[in-house]
Amino acid sequence: MERLEIQRAEKEKLQKLEAKDLERRNGELEELYLLEACFPEAEKLKRDSRLLSQWKHYIQCDGSPDPSISQEINTFISLWKEETNETFEAVTAKSKLVLNLIEKLKLILLETPSYDLQEKNIIQYQGSILELQELLHLKFNIATEILLRQASTLADLDSGNMEKVIRDENVTVYVWANLKKNPRYRSIRFSETQTGFEIPRILATSDIALRLLHTRYDHVTPLGPVPTASQEHTSAVTYFGKDEVKSVEAAVSKDLQEEYKEQENESNSVHEEETKVDEQGGIEGQTSSVQEESEATKYELEMKLLSETVSAAQLLLLENASEKPYFFEENEVDLCQFTALGGVHHLDILELPPQCKPRKGWMIVEILKEGLQKYTYPPETAEDFETENTFPPIEVMLEVHENVLFFENPMVARWDAEGKHWKTDGISNVSYKSEDRLITFSLDTFGPVTLIQDAHVNMPYQSWELRPLDVNKVLLTVTTVFTEIQIQIKENLCMLASIKLNNQKHSSILEEKWMTPVSFIIALKEAGLNIFPTGHSHFYVVINYKLPLVEVKAYRQMALLSSAFAFGWSKWNTVCNSDKVVFQVREHLPKEEPIQNPNWTLLMFNGDRAQSLKINESSDAFSEALKEETEFHSTLYHMVKDFASKEAMKKVRCSSCQFVDSVCHMLLSTRLLSYS
Repeated sequence: MERLEIQRAEKEKLQKLEAKDLERRNGELEELYLLEACFPEAEKLKRDSRLLSQWKHYIQCDGSPDPSISQEINTFISLWKEETNETFEAVTAKSKLVLNLIEKLKLILLETPSYDLQEKNIIQYQGSILELQELLHLKFNIATEILLRQASTLADLDSGNMEKVIRDENVTVYVWANLKKNPRYRSIRFSETQTGFEIPRILATSDIALRLLHTRYDHVTPLGPVPTASQEHTSAVTYFGKDEVKSVEAAVSKDLQEEYKEQENESNSVHEEETKVDEQGGIEGQTSSVQEESEATKYELEMKLLSETVSAAQLLLLENASEKPYFFEENEVDLCQFTALGGVHHLDILELPPQCKPRKGWMIVEILKEGLQKYTYPPETAEDFETENTFPPIEVMLEVHENVLFFENPMVARWDAEGKHWKTDGISNVSYKSEDRLITFSLDTFGPVTLIQDAHVNMPYQSWELRPLDVNKVLLTVTTVFTEIQIQIKENLCMLASIKLNNQKHSSILEEKWMTPVSFIIALKEAGLNIFPTGHSHFYVVINYKLPLVEVKAYRQMALLSSAFAFGWSKWNTVCNSDKVVFQVREHLPKEEPIQNPNWTLLMFNGDRAQSLKINESSDAFSEALKEETEFHSTLYHMVKDFASKEAMKKVRCSSCQFVDSVCHMLLSTRLLSYS
């Protein structure tokens, strides 16, 4: 009986708390709505920034084209096509501008929200990217031909063959010309490098040149699809906006007319001279007042529409694909599962062009109309030869770029030009020396090759923490099986603070470099530090699935509170249902001294209700029991407000909208609550 009485009392208490929560729900949600106005405000600032960058480019007048304007970029491409006989030095110098233009176009496609992108613009930008990529590679081929024509004049005194290495921050070119055709000279090593080839006898006696063009960038992998808002949704939003604005304008116009009439009626009872003065002043004042109200209403409406659009776009970021990509060919690389790292190594066997010959103080050279020609190896018709013995695979040694991290031995993939995808067949005897950062493999036929790694090697995460550092500045720490990554976020910028491998600090070129969130995510992925799941990642990683709407609401409110509260991983998040998330939270003012054993509070949130849990991280079993002397709340903001200091809540309300938006973007991109 006593136990039943206790249960009844607890049930009554719970019902009272639920009723209290329901009673104040509307008020709490209204306050949260006002706080979350920072998201549309941040988006408006980003729009203004994009427009400002176009204006800044226009007034710079530095001669470089604006890649977003088709006339300018087309003129640039046409003029560069007309430039002939450019050397490697000239092309590498020009490539800096070209790569910058490509980068700008890619960022426009990634940073511009889908609801602001039109289909024709996407086609235009992607077309310009492909044209620039193809033209840049063509220019490198022409420069190679010019260099090989002079091979005899650049020959090495010891070997009699030409060897040339040209280095640049974006490109390294290794060229070897077989001038002597010595059958014993089959081991090629470029001076001061570990890069080289082991060629078969048939190539050692042929008029050929070998070229390895290592680009730090990847212009071979096809461009990924750009997410766009559905035409119906966009038009609905557009028309909804127009109709609303028109109705507001009509209402305001009607109010103005009525007020003018009232003013005229009142003025009839006063003397004419006084009436004129009073009427004029009154109408002017009333007109300006109503106009101000009209502008305010329009702005409020604009922000409301933008708020809804931003929320929808954020939800779209967490949308999981319903079907796994299907691949038709065997050995085809699944680019949803794997990622290419370290750029592309373009391996080519070339026919040696006619050499320059000195004649009476002149240099005479025969220029072939067809230009630089590739040497087919093995030949398409090899009936008279024993193919396996005469045309064996070529051994290749490549240096792995120092700025790229491989957590497992890299795999080698070759480009299939016909199928337009990466494949792993035709490659054998792969060996990787991690200490020397040297990879060796045998290749049946030459062509572009790249190194690939599992894109999800650092997923799921083992733990995470989001901690305030200063005003509008936080530190996000993500711990995986192989590494610990620390990211600083301030205002609208992100920076890699540190990386740890096997509990030891690892230096990276990205450290201390502040970037916008989108640029930062790209840079981290290219360095092999991928902690950013995609819509297909759940097919390759065992995840702790949470409802996207619950996740979005949690991340938005965590970002709002991040100026004064630390958040951390909880083991109970994997135990609770998919419609709830559990994490740790504590007040953490930036000037506080680090605490050895901080007192964390466990919060559970389902998107509509937040509560403190009675259990802690060291409890034996999971329970949704409410912590004593606490209440239910409709938002995380009001939940933490119950135990927070006034100073902490003041910091929260004073947070910059761009800072909150950047923190939210990083949380949405890492999906800590689903991938931990």
